[in-house]
Amino acid sequence: MTAVDARIAPVDNPADVRPAWLDGVNPVTKLVLAVLLSVPLLASIDVTSAAAAIVLQLACLSLTGLAVATVAKRLLPIVVFAPIAGVSMLLYAQPGGQVYWSLWYATISDDSIALAIAVSLRVVALGLPTILLFGRTDPTELADALAQVAKLPARFVLGVLAGTRTLGLFLDDWRSMGLARRARGVGDSGALRRFFSMAFVLLVFAVRRGTKLAMAMEARGFGSGIPRTWARPSHVGPRDLVALLGGVVIIALALTAAVAAGTFRFVWS
Repeated sequence: MTAVDARIAPVDNPADVRPAWLDGVNPVTKLVLAVLLSVPLLASIDVTSAAAAIVLQLACLSLTGLAVATVAKRLLPIVVFAPIAGVSMLLYAQPGGQVYWSLWYATISDDSIALAIAVSLRVVALGLPTILLFGRTDPTELADALAQVAKLPARFVLGVLAGTRTLGLFLDDWRSMGLARRARGVGDSGALRRFFSMAFVLLVFAVRRGTKLAMAMEARGFGSGIPRTWARPSHVGPRDLVALLGGVVIIALALTAAVAAGTFRFVWS
């Protein structure tokens, strides 16, 4: 096995990682659950439903097996960039209530502020289920479930698996390039220029690695039309039904809270 193969090969769960309740849920069920927890929130733009969904989802954190610090670290980019989605609502939403500032088409009023906060919270509420549900999902188990439960084509599933396995290499490449540039004395200034130059190099690495991986998989018969067999069976059980029912309860409580508070607002209204 080469060094690249060793880095791409599946890594077994460490012995010190305790199994969580969500680990027994099929990855396809997690996909359905992520959609179930996200799509209904798009029907309304209000603060109450989004905040209630976030609180209820975080209340189930112990079922995922993820540490609070891990969730916070993965959620940080969404929290940082979520206000960007609310800027357009803040400036260009239909004015209502007291107007605080106005310039040409841009107007900041009570309604635009409320919509901006609601949209920002909704971005977090839409991204949080993916972090919680797939934070410990093994890509190989996901591929097994997509092929055996969702009945997706094997060629597509194996391509997704290969791509997912190489995602972790990007961080290693980026870290190695940063250390190499600093060792040469060219990584301590010009942060913006350094970012774009390293991003271009990373793009070149990705194209080359993808080409080699595609050729290797084709040579090993992964692209043939012969029906494939799967080493590990994937199936659904009672725990999957419980997870789906829990998702229905969470989204129902979130929308009910918005209706009860009088803040439920259809997105097209």
